[in-house]
Amino acid sequence: MAVGYLVTVVLAVLIVVFCLVRIRSPQPLFFVSYRLGLVFNEIPHVALYALVASTALAFSEGDIAAAPDRVAVGVAAVAAGGLVVVALRGMRAASVVRTALDESLAAGAGIRHRPPWSRILLRPVFRRRRDVKRVGNLSYGDGGRRNLLDVYHHRSRPEGGHVLIHFHGGHYDQGRKNTQSLPLLYRLASQGWVCVSANYRLRPDFPHPAHLIDAKKVIAWARGHAAEYGASPAAGVFVAGSSAGGHMAAQAALTPGEPVYQPGFEEADTSVTAAVVLNGFLAEYFDGDPATSPVNLVRADAPPFLIAHGDLDELVDTENPKALVSALRSVSASPVVYVELPGAHHAFDLFHSFRFEALIDGIEDFAAWVTTRKEPA
Repeated sequence: MAVGYLVTVVLAVLIVVFCLVRIRSPQPLFFVSYRLGLVFNEIPHVALYALVASTALAFSEGDIAAAPDRVAVGVAAVAAGGLVVVALRGMRAASVVRTALDESLAAGAGIRHRPPWSRILLRPVFRRRRDVKRVGNLSYGDGGRRNLLDVYHHRSRPEGGHVLIHFHGGHYDQGRKNTQSLPLLYRLASQGWVCVSANYRLRPDFPHPAHLIDAKKVIAWARGHAAEYGASPAAGVFVAGSSAGGHMAAQAALTPGEPVYQPGFEEADTSVTAAVVLNGFLAEYFDGDPATSPVNLVRADAPPFLIAHGDLDELVDTENPKALVSALRSVSASPVVYVELPGAHHAFDLFHSFRFEALIDGIEDFAAWVTTRKEPA
């Protein structure tokens, strides 16, 4: 048996196990499962392509001859079936998203969309679009490279577009812009939105509230500059984030105009039209201060929220976002959409997958519903 084929089969089996099962310990196993699941739980068809190609190559070169070889092929067939299960589970996201929108907004709010098959199956890792231009490394504060942002806009710069601001995740001590939710940013920019992805200062050098202050600066910057790229802040300013960035987005959405978080720019308008939180950590900050938990910041005039979380998230249990959903629904007059994505792990927003494309469709439907019912900003 060819060693290369055996390695491919074993790796495929591990990928299936790590995608289907949430593994949190021990640490070395968690690290491997998290990294493999990060990619292949969203694009399992790529692993399936490799497995099929490797099996075909093994047959063509005469490597499948003895009984152990045939056993390996049988294991490969089982792994292939597992990868199909992972893919089908991701495809369930579309109906889950539509149901969540219909239940939280109104019947028919979730629209049936056609998946971008060629992009998902053939180009899942290529995020760029020819009709979208990225303007990189614009300064919004005095924090050096940690106070830089990128703008994504349609090359034709149509007027009157909405604004989306996205904050990356990374435990508040790592990460950078232009790495997460890029399929979302490019999709919306291709529809005429102006999208902003920003760095922010990191701990331990800059603990809370430095991150939130930076978030407010980005919102103020977007309100002041988005029109240069074709947007109209009056049409809607949405704030979004992934993981720790979701925590930032939720905090920012729930503290509009708070002077303590806007030192030197107290008069700036930092309100947002709605918030989108992806795989977010939504409890207290690392210092345990209750004031840093979005759950404790809920208010009657909170903007609409869309919170999406995976039911197999290895880092943040679903009880965490559900606590904010319950708190908001008990106080806020605005709708709260909660989407629990079946089979999704942490960081499901990196590729053009069936799951994330379905969620992007839902975010567009959510934004359309919100902006047709809001008062002018």
